[in-house]
Amino acid sequence: MKALEKIEPQQGLAKVPEVTLGFWLIKIAATTLGETGGDAVSMSMHLGYLVGTAIFAAVFVAAVVAQIRAQRFHPTLYWTTIIATTTVGTTLADFADRSLGIGYAGGSALLLTLLLGSLWVWKRSLGTVSVSSVSTPGAEAFYWLTIMFSQTLGTALGDWTADTAGLGYTGAAVVFGLMLVVVALAYYRTRVSHTVLFWAAFILTRPLGAVVGDFLDKPLSAGGLALSRYTASAVLMGFILTGLLVFRQRAARTVH
Repeated sequence: MKALEKIEPQQGLAKVPEVTLGFWLIKIAATTLGETGGDAVSMSMHLGYLVGTAIFAAVFVAAVVAQIRAQRFHPTLYWTTIIATTTVGTTLADFADRSLGIGYAGGSALLLTLLLGSLWVWKRSLGTVSVSSVSTPGAEAFYWLTIMFSQTLGTALGDWTADTAGLGYTGAAVVFGLMLVVVALAYYRTRVSHTVLFWAAFILTRPLGAVVGDFLDKPLSAGGLALSRYTASAVLMGFILTGLLVFRQRAARTVH
């Protein structure tokens, strides 16, 4: 019996949700909210990128601490933390790209380095970067740090593609949407690591959300719809809350 216990994996529940279609729909809405919400605080309220970053960073840290201290998966807490990463990612990327003057290319390169570094240290420390392993404080800390870097990188990539590359918001949305389709096809049609594909999709949903958010609230002269950032944020929040009711959020299974 003891020998069987050593052979058979012990299954439990992770502190993150199962990756389903509902997960991705809510994730895209959350990243879009991060753009409109971040811009609402830094631009519409005229607080600036640095103050906006400080506010959202405090919310992010508080949410992560609450998430790590929780004994089990709580959908509302989890998605609150995700939204916190998207808003701080928006203002932090804008601060780095614009206020510090390093530009979209420089900001994207810096953030990509930080993201890959976080994944590398996580893998070296715990042996895996799979979301199914996120059930310990150490894994959760790496998980949220990596997500914060990915959300910030996504903001810079979205702005770079829409503005510097000249694709505009709709063109950039099409590009990132097609890239997500390619990742989905690779998931079902190839043997590429599902962990690699998860992080690829997770990263790509952020620039998609960023350009969709910009499309909603930027002026007509810039190619946007000129919607109020507050209105757009409220609608997106309503969509997320509805999604949490419609798409049941269950904790992912984990194997130790």
